[in-house]
Amino acid sequence: MEFVQSLEEYFTLVRDETPTVMVFTAGWCPDCTFLKTFIDDVKQEYEGKLQMYWIDRDEYGDLCETLDIMGIPSFLAYKDGQVVSRFVNGKRKSKQEVKDFLDDFLSKLAANV
Repeated sequence: MEFVQSLEEYFTLVRDETPTVMVFTAGWCPDCTFLKTFIDDVKQEYEGKLQMYWIDRDEYGDLCETLDIMGIPSFLAYKDGQVVSRFVNGKRKSKQEVKDFLDDFLSKLAANV
């Protein structure tokens, strides 16, 4: 999974018509390290349905504060620039919890078609 390289890239990605999930992380976060053990498999499983990117919480602290990202790892799911779903807390997330979040996000999008 790729890291967002700039705020400009972040805003371009979240405004895309393709559903986009931003995963907020930090190098020092043990629960984020745990997430990295399976997130590429999850991303591959949802390929063609959504796109996923890492965003470093320490590098983009002001953005995280604006978005009310107080715990990591956290997920924000976007469609056309709008936040559709949030999975924001400082707790460790299992592979199944992440998949449940993504399924719920895609279900919300399908219901609004």
